[in-house]
Amino acid sequence: VMASSNAGKLAEFRQILDRDGIELLPQSELGVGDAVEDGLSFIENAIIKARHACCETGLPALADDSGLEVDALDGEPGIYSARYSGITGHDADRANNEKLLSELEQVPEAERSARFQCVIVFMRHAKDPTPLVCQGSWEGRILFEEVGSGGFGYDPLFYVPTQGCASAELEPESKNLLSHRGQALQKFIACWNSLR
Repeated sequence: VMASSNAGKLAEFRQILDRDGIELLPQSELGVGDAVEDGLSFIENAIIKARHACCETGLPALADDSGLEVDALDGEPGIYSARYSGITGHDADRANNEKLLSELEQVPEAERSARFQCVIVFMRHAKDPTPLVCQGSWEGRILFEEVGSGGFGYDPLFYVPTQGCASAELEPESKNLLSHRGQALQKFIACWNSLR
């Protein structure tokens, strides 16, 4: 079970994991709501989410906690990336991006370095004492305005120097190869294959 209700994350997970014959069911299809993310790090929140999904379904669970760290903001929004603006639901991405641009309004381009972080946790059962933990990070910088229409979240503001464009301008296949989530999932696949 995928311990998330985020449609964007679920689509990326399915695109990357589909070729490996893993059937991924979103927790919402099993009547499971989101866990309370009260950890103080990406890894804590990922474990909380995976354990919650295991407890509620009795199935193995895969969870992701990810976010954007901006150096000029001392790592914010970090673990609060999805709720940075305090707004949830359909308008959250827009509001989060607007707040980030506002916070960085006086910050010059050379000081707008940032990275996406992702921690993926796989738990075989709710009491799994050795969950599988995989991490990926993706370096870039924050643009002065939104660019592109792909992806979700902060993708329109995240400039990828190696590609010369915003994350939101990348084709899904390219993004999945480069991104923090793609990196973490590739590590997970390698570990998963070694366990089977």
